[in-house]
Amino acid sequence: MSEPPVSRPVAAAKLSKSMVFPPGVFCSVVARECDLCLSHVNMTNRDREPYVSGGDPWPKHHQLYLVLRQQIREGAFDGGVPLPSEHKLGGEFGVSRITVRRAMERLEQEGFVERHRGRGTFVRDGAAISPVQASISGSVENLVAMGLETQVRVMGVDYVPPPPAVARQLGLAAGAPCQRAVRVRALDGRPFSHLTTYVPEEIGRTFDVDDLARTPLLILIAQAGRPIARAAQSVSATLATPEIARALDIDPGEALLAIRRVVRDVDGRAVEVMHGLYRPDTYEHEMALERTNEGGVELWKAR
Repeated sequence: MSEPPVSRPVAAAKLSKSMVFPPGVFCSVVARECDLCLSHVNMTNRDREPYVSGGDPWPKHHQLYLVLRQQIREGAFDGGVPLPSEHKLGGEFGVSRITVRRAMERLEQEGFVERHRGRGTFVRDGAAISPVQASISGSVENLVAMGLETQVRVMGVDYVPPPPAVARQLGLAAGAPCQRAVRVRALDGRPFSHLTTYVPEEIGRTFDVDDLARTPLLILIAQAGRPIARAAQSVSATLATPEIARALDIDPGEALLAIRRVVRDVDGRAVEVMHGLYRPDTYEHEMALERTNEGGVELWKAR
């Protein structure tokens, strides 16, 4: 009798006790695998023994849970086919069956999988998610559109001197206050971003907390007489602090996509500095690129 089909992980590797985030790690333009980076999965040499370092707070069952959860969310498993057995997963990831069982128990508790006696473990319907998509293709309207399609919870608004780097970006004198707002954005009740924004005080005084909860900030800035023209941003990766983890409903230490953006008006003046932290499992950042020739050198350029 032939062996029944079994769903298999997209990529299996021995898990490491070392959870140090590799310097400079960034998951390309579409940052969808930061949990894999956080788990420090070795994708290039499956025969290499796990690297072990002392004093690490992340046990192997948590690392395996992160990897499997990420793959489930991305639709890597066929919902009608059982997941690999504990024995097979243990062999593929270089961990014990007890470690696999603990990871599976957590996945079951959180509603990602369901177990059927005599049949196996299956991915639950709806466990794979479609992430929020945001695009920076030369048009700030894309950011406004995302604000209109999602829900926001204002965590706090105050007027304080910003960090020195932000003050320089806004063109503020040392010690001059600006509006600082902290918001959590969600889609269908699932938080996916933690945003800290800084805007000049004269702009911030034109709207209140209720306005921030109802209307995208870029629209409020434009209504204050500062029409938006362009934005520049940088993208990197970071780890969730306990405070951020609570706001985004994740575990401390999970990987996040970090976006820093400076928005300018038609006169070139900075009207907003944004520091955003995004869950990579619920947020997809896309960018259109085109091939150009500059000085005889072929380059990729955003368009």
